[in-house]
Amino acid sequence: MNNQNYLYNGKGVVIAISIILLWAISLIGLLHYEINWYSPMTYVFIFIQSHLYTGLFITAHDAMHGTVAANKKINHFIGRICTTLFAYNFYDNLLKKHHEHHRFVGSDQDPDVYEGKPFWVWYFYFGKQYINLWQILLMAITYNLLKLVFPVENLILYWMIPAVIATFQLFYFGTYLPHRHSPANKHKSRSQSRNHVWAFISCYFFGYHYEHHDSPATPWWKLYQIKDQNKQQI
Repeated sequence: MNNQNYLYNGKGVVIAISIILLWAISLIGLLHYEINWYSPMTYVFIFIQSHLYTGLFITAHDAMHGTVAANKKINHFIGRICTTLFAYNFYDNLLKKHHEHHRFVGSDQDPDVYEGKPFWVWYFYFGKQYINLWQILLMAITYNLLKLVFPVENLILYWMIPAVIATFQLFYFGTYLPHRHSPANKHKSRSQSRNHVWAFISCYFFGYHYEHHDSPATPWWKLYQIKDQNKQQI
């Protein structure tokens, strides 16, 4: 299978734009949603928006590997849109750090892996690599502008909390579980058990993490095919 075929038939761009539009439409609708604290749908919507936030970041991640569009400018433009929408993350910083992660995976030069650290300490150091004061300032300004238009409860429930949940989702399934205890293989990465439904729900197939490191030119929506080809649990 030629993993680059999707670049030339436009699927990568269509999927990326679909995730961006779904996130935006969902958020706009939820910011107008009349919250009922006793309705289970209030909390289902938090989960859905969190999942879409995760999709934004995974799309940006694919752009970092050049797997969204064949045109490099379009590829990185889409990546920058996604990271900006995800709490004003800085795409170029993420791009540099992520390629360091692939190049130095599991070593002292890996910006994502802090072997031997407890979960919360690892999460703190992980976040410290990517969060900066400009990002916090931009979020604060945006929040104060948005609350002039939308209810504060909706902003907190559907704009802020889902982004935080998504960071835990990305960290836990995309970094902590795959890399803890430094697996003894060439990519120092492990994969979750083969279950495509759970793999998609948990982190857009990124629990198939060994497969990603082994084939970084494969976009998220094809990783399950690599898992099927390998037919092995790392």
